[in-house]
Amino acid sequence: MESSTTTPPTSSQAQPSSGFTALATVTGNLYLVFGTSLFSTLTLLVSWLPLRPRSAAVSWISRTWSSGILKTSWLRVRVEGGEALDPQASYVFLANHQSLFDIPALLATSPCPMRMMAKRSLFRIPLFGWSMAVGGFIPIDRGGAGGRGDRGGTGADGASARQSFSTAVARLQKGTSILLFPEGTRSFTDVLLPFQRGGFLLAMKTGLPIVPVGVRGTRAVQRKDSFAIHPGRIEVRYGAPIDIAAYGVRRKKELIAEVRARIAELAGLEAGGEAEV
Repeated sequence: MESSTTTPPTSSQAQPSSGFTALATVTGNLYLVFGTSLFSTLTLLVSWLPLRPRSAAVSWISRTWSSGILKTSWLRVRVEGGEALDPQASYVFLANHQSLFDIPALLATSPCPMRMMAKRSLFRIPLFGWSMAVGGFIPIDRGGAGGRGDRGGTGADGASARQSFSTAVARLQKGTSILLFPEGTRSFTDVLLPFQRGGFLLAMKTGLPIVPVGVRGTRAVQRKDSFAIHPGRIEVRYGAPIDIAAYGVRRKKELIAEVRARIAELAGLEAGGEAEV
């Protein structure tokens, strides 16, 4: 994995040949099937370990699995920033979201162990979903704890959202960092979608810093509803942590606007006019 502070690739970058794309599509998708099955099984096997060694083992597995996806898809990753982060500390990582490849790019390059809040449907996938559950990843419903926060409405959906929020708070308090995509879904333009509040409420509840992250180049790797994988270069840029103590609940909108501006700058996107939903 490369580390650089050079300017990231733009849309004018030369596109890979059709033969190279075909190769990456075959090797990347084969790894997604067989590599994911292998590492999911390995995660289930280490689930009997005590909490601390199990957490370290799951972090190694998720990082190794993610690196494998990137390598077999013929993707080069440039990493910038992260030097100011303490590998032993907990953070709330908030990143832009353009592609499914954002996930392995972030898990493979994170300066410290992290778990994701991921949509609940992923946890229903045999082996993969089971391994996510035992590995400490947190299921959410769209618009739930990963979106509007711990209030989450009423009824079964509201109870599920509150449970996800409480689980995330407990993970953070035990020393695990959490990754969320505040846009709530993938964006297919160069403008950030409105942010949801869940990640900000998590930071405020725990008092932990927010780390803005910008991911560039993943949208060109795999387009929506396509199996084709286009090899190339992507960049992950970690910003300096933001101390939320300077904001507080009354200045939540200012905090969201600041994080949004930081992520937009790091990702090379426009912040847009609507900051929050």
